[in-house]
Amino acid sequence: MPKLTLTVSVLLSTTIAIAYAQRAEKQEQVEIEQMTYPEIYSAIHDHGKTTVLVYNGGTEQRGPHAVLGGHTLMAHAIASMIARKLGNALVAPVLPFSVNPAGGVDAKWPGSVALAPDLFQKVNEAVVDSMVKNGFKNIVLLGDHGGGQAELGKLAETMDAKYGPQGTHVYFCGDVYEKSRLELADWLTSKRLPLSNHAGISDTSTMLYLQPGREQWVRNIYKTTIGDPVLSPGQRPDPNVPRVNNGVTGDPRPSTPEIGKLVVEMKVNNAVAQITRLIGAKTSR
Repeated sequence: MPKLTLTVSVLLSTTIAIAYAQRAEKQEQVEIEQMTYPEIYSAIHDHGKTTVLVYNGGTEQRGPHAVLGGHTLMAHAIASMIARKLGNALVAPVLPFSVNPAGGVDAKWPGSVALAPDLFQKVNEAVVDSMVKNGFKNIVLLGDHGGGQAELGKLAETMDAKYGPQGTHVYFCGDVYEKSRLELADWLTSKRLPLSNHAGISDTSTMLYLQPGREQWVRNIYKTTIGDPVLSPGQRPDPNVPRVNNGVTGDPRPSTPEIGKLVVEMKVNNAVAQITRLIGAKTSR
């Protein structure tokens, strides 16, 4: 075989092998709702996937530029990344509701769904009970929305006390939200970019990065959408400055997919580190 032909053949084989490996990696299924029960049973009992992530999303207005299912859509993608990086985890069906204080449901911004804190906690409790019966040994509660973090933390303590003696443990991973939020705030400040609370740079950039198609999750009007500024703790709005009041707290205009990638990496890395540490602390006793 001529040397050039051999070289081309080797390069082609290598390219195909790499493409196949990448495709196989992408096709690794970790979402329970996309699996059959024999596949889930085998994952738990034959492949050691004894950890399950119970990730809470949310359905609420995200300003005029982003779809309401943002929290849920981001949670689906990020939960799968966390599960794959952990290597021993599956993802429970992502819950599309959150605790929405201050009247998250408003006829002015239709489509939002709000759960009262006690109901939110009860729904998660029912999911945990189910995951225990399914055979998982480590159940991790997470939330993509600020509302509900305290409820998930309390529930994890209660459910761990209930099921711990049976060898099944329940944890709350708060770093995926709070630690990542603080890290991004420091990064935005270092780049002299406006802080982001709701539907600002963080949410918009993350959705830009993860959305499967152009303008599928984020409409291009984000480039001209101005929200109300993020206030410092204790600071009150200036009564002489009229509020924009469009559902945005922050400024989505500087958002980019590159910033979104940074946010996703923060969330995945912080979650994996905390979950590994929490489970390791229990198993080392």
